[in-house]
Amino acid sequence: MTARPTVVVTRKLPPTVEAAIAERYDAKFNRTDIALTPEQMQHVLRTTDIVLCTVTDKITGELFDSRVETRLLANFGVGVNHIDRAAARKYGVTISNTPDVLTDDTADIALALILMSMRRLGEGERHLRNGSWSGWRPTHMMGRSPHGKTLGVIGYGRIGRALARQAASALGMHVIYYAPRDVRIDDPSTAGPEGAERVDSIETLLVRADVVSLHCPSTPETRHLINAERLAMMGPKSYLVNTARGDIVDEYALTAALRDRTIAGAGLDVYEWEPTVVAELRDLENAVLLPHMGSGTIETRTAMGMRALANIDAFVSGQQPPDRVDF
Repeated sequence: MTARPTVVVTRKLPPTVEAAIAERYDAKFNRTDIALTPEQMQHVLRTTDIVLCTVTDKITGELFDSRVETRLLANFGVGVNHIDRAAARKYGVTISNTPDVLTDDTADIALALILMSMRRLGEGERHLRNGSWSGWRPTHMMGRSPHGKTLGVIGYGRIGRALARQAASALGMHVIYYAPRDVRIDDPSTAGPEGAERVDSIETLLVRADVVSLHCPSTPETRHLINAERLAMMGPKSYLVNTARGDIVDEYALTAALRDRTIAGAGLDVYEWEPTVVAELRDLENAVLLPHMGSGTIETRTAMGMRALANIDAFVSGQQPPDRVDF
């Protein structure tokens, strides 16, 4: 690594973050703010000490070889399923991420999607904007109340527990959750609500929950975790929310379930083939679709950038990045 390490930042970041990076390192910024092509990313890996990357960078195994000069992939975000971790390990590349700082904002979006789906808020706004609204009437656009309903959380990490706290305190929802392993809680303030009930299987949760919210990581085991068979278990008055990763849901199966009213509605912030979304899904009124806005506040995106920078600083000083991702 050079005396003044080179850092490539693959997407536009908040100005304060970019200024801090430029002050400390020989930094190169992607001013087009368009995702790098595989060829461009491979060139970056072969010529740069550190890459500050995002979920839009598909860093596949084919991009790694003996000419890779990058020693740290400092990911802007928590999930790292867009990075081939086995290839990174093989070529001695460390990976870090930015946990904790985006927990509350992402949980907020999940809660918003619950409300938007159950109360038909997106549908209602479109109805007004397109000039269809003819005035108030008692049975117009009736949705369902979340108060007192059962929220099922799949994946009970920081974000899942934050949503559970919000839904229980603000909406009086009863929380059930599925976690394949015992939940490790280092800070009691991040625990789920009292009375949250752990269930023994995903199937049990799907049958019992009025709203199912996904908060598990994207892994080979969780790909299409929610498929046609499991959607059929949910029932025609239930709702699905996904703020985790798009490939956890079989998007075509979900489209069919919404079209056929197998389930009542869905709220999505992530998609399997982002930014492409299944065309029929876009046309369904009972689908609330957001463009991956989970952590999208000025405060959180700045905090994520500074957290990525803190990982870079530690790595350059010869320490382990505080948010090093285990292989």
